[in-house]
Amino acid sequence: MEGWRATDAFGDLRLFVRIAAAGSLSEAARRLQSSLPVVSRRLAALEQRLGVRLIERGPRRFTLTEEGSFLLERAEAILRELDAAEAQLTERARDPRGHMRICAPLEIGRNRVAPLVAEFTARYPRISIELFLNDAHVDIVEEEIDIGLLLDLPNDGNLVTRTLLRSQRVTVVSPQYLERHAPIRRPEDLLQHDCARLVRGRRVFDRWLYREGGQLREIRVGGTLLSNNAEVVHQWALAGRAVAYKALWDVESDLRAGRLVRPLQAFECDQINLYAVYASRAHLPQRMRLFLDFIAEKLQAGT
Repeated sequence: MEGWRATDAFGDLRLFVRIAAAGSLSEAARRLQSSLPVVSRRLAALEQRLGVRLIERGPRRFTLTEEGSFLLERAEAILRELDAAEAQLTERARDPRGHMRICAPLEIGRNRVAPLVAEFTARYPRISIELFLNDAHVDIVEEEIDIGLLLDLPNDGNLVTRTLLRSQRVTVVSPQYLERHAPIRRPEDLLQHDCARLVRGRRVFDRWLYREGGQLREIRVGGTLLSNNAEVVHQWALAGRAVAYKALWDVESDLRAGRLVRPLQAFECDQINLYAVYASRAHLPQRMRLFLDFIAEKLQAGT
């Protein structure tokens, strides 16, 4: 067949097996819906590449040389394995399976990602997931993480990034706190308040960003409470102990219920995104593609 242009090694093996089964080049050309010159050229190219003669041509039929018989035996075994592997991969695509290691920030991981992981594995029971919740820096490659749900873009150019959520950091405080303390009307008012600050390693997140009069301003806040756990900071705000600077997705339900309020909403401008990060590879496993699409759809829908 003129359109049959397999040029890779597996294509050459399939061609040779079809020629051997036909018994003659003309019959092979007929079965392949090709022409005799095309089949002859393909066979000659294979023999030249291997450096051996594979058939002894006769007037009507050919016979395999010793090298040809050896290649036929090996080719048939290789192609059986290849066909079996392709069949298994097709079956796995219909019935995805395998194991994944996924990491996420502690608070959004526990409150939103963990329930979605459980829902995903209920939908695909042959896929198992290890979920690691950690607010510290995670090295995706070193720790053999399949998918990292991260707040910061990686510096490694070999990693692929997909944005799952876009939001902002917001200043929150409980109504009870405001009853006992001075009003918070402008960003600089925070300098007179107890602000709970997040710590990552040696870094203290005490510079809160605002926009006022078209200009960005950093307010360096202080206070008596610091923690490396974002959920602890959240709880201090709910308990009326401090003002907090949180990702909106972590406090939305508290704002709706009135447990927290946003005194500086008109000034807030600090963007925060949640990214899916994974190692670049030629063929992304089906289970990873399914999870990435699933988690993006669910998070963006707010479910």
